[in-house]
Amino acid sequence: MDSSDIDDFNDILLVRRIRQRRLAERAGNRDRSDEESLSDDDNNSSDEEEDDGDEEEQEYINAAQDAIENLLRRVRENDPGTVEISSNTEYGQYFKDMSGNQWEQLGLGISSNNHVRELELRVTLNDETMSSLFRGLTGSNSIKEVRLNEYGWMLLHRRPNNGFGVEGARSMLPFLQNASNLTSLNFTSNNIGSEGFNLLWRALRDSPIEQLYCGYCGIESIEIDGDHIPNNLRHLFLNGNRIDTDDCYELAKLLQGRQSMLNYLDLDYNNIGDEGITVLANVLQSNTSLQNIRLRGNKMIRDEGMASLLKLVNDISSIKATLNSNHTLHTISVDKEVTNVIQRHIHAATKINRENRNNTVAAGRAKVIHTQLNSAKRAELAHLQGVDRSLYLSEIDNLHLPEVLALVGKSHGHAEFFLALQASVTGLISTVN
Repeated sequence: MDSSDIDDFNDILLVRRIRQRRLAERAGNRDRSDEESLSDDDNNSSDEEEDDGDEEEQEYINAAQDAIENLLRRVRENDPGTVEISSNTEYGQYFKDMSGNQWEQLGLGISSNNHVRELELRVTLNDETMSSLFRGLTGSNSIKEVRLNEYGWMLLHRRPNNGFGVEGARSMLPFLQNASNLTSLNFTSNNIGSEGFNLLWRALRDSPIEQLYCGYCGIESIEIDGDHIPNNLRHLFLNGNRIDTDDCYELAKLLQGRQSMLNYLDLDYNNIGDEGITVLANVLQSNTSLQNIRLRGNKMIRDEGMASLLKLVNDISSIKATLNSNHTLHTISVDKEVTNVIQRHIHAATKINRENRNNTVAAGRAKVIHTQLNSAKRAELAHLQGVDRSLYLSEIDNLHLPEVLALVGKSHGHAEFFLALQASVTGLISTVN
């Protein structure tokens, strides 16, 4: 056990002793309250116990300062054992007692530290606290994850915690521009708003960031500079904001072309309707990176938007269109019930994508076999997408008809085989001639 482990262990023992004493104090206060109601003779004893309570409180304050100073010393001395600074640790409960100067000293220590990998402050932060911390923390060569989120508040209230706002986000800009190994940044449930998000986005354009969490941040509009998109961004969480159709056009810049690297996009609980869904579906037609998109809680999505999503993953208008559909998306999460017929077909198409991941040719072929070569499914999909697909065999070269008919019989049974055979008689006779 090295010195840092001993310090941690001593801090834990001290905190536990203080907790036990404070619990005993509360129990004693209840007992004293009962006793005082019976007799006035206990007043002197109560005064003495109050004095003991004051001593206990002072002991807590002293312990808090000792734990904070011990943390600052370890960070400042570049202790190899200090790889995470977290509010979930024993000393984390004392973060609320830190002064502005101590926050700044913590930032300065992290800036020159080579071992701290994670900074997790799931406490109520404000703009002043953020300004103090990032006045010292202007860059880092070691930090990979920064989490400044309040999950508990978000789950209960589904709105920003109003911890820190745009000024708190602004204070981070020098750090974000000089954090050479930062891969994950979490602002969930802080009220940074549209201005704060757009500031952060521009600051991250040349960073190695891979995961960005901005859920429940009061964002009403976003601005995406298509020429300065973080090259390594894989996961983007914008759930619980007020993103609408105009913002979907901005997100399209992030998703367009084969240069996009985004793998996961969370847009749950926003203001996206059918028009916004159509914008996203159109750009995702040529996207080969996004595997998961979440759209739950967008109450304005109706059947028109759902039909756009269905056409995206299985365009039934022709065999060629089916082969050119999106074969990358693995999940599309929406509010429609699983029993909804459009959602059922979307699920079937994305399931084929999952089963044939990294092989879009195989996925396209499977969709043709399961839908184009099945008269009932083809008719249902054609109805949902508003197209007439009664004569799909007319697209197939007559020389390949025997092979296709055999595939129909093998995949869908004799009844489907005879329907296909009946529809292809003219083509077969032409081939024989």
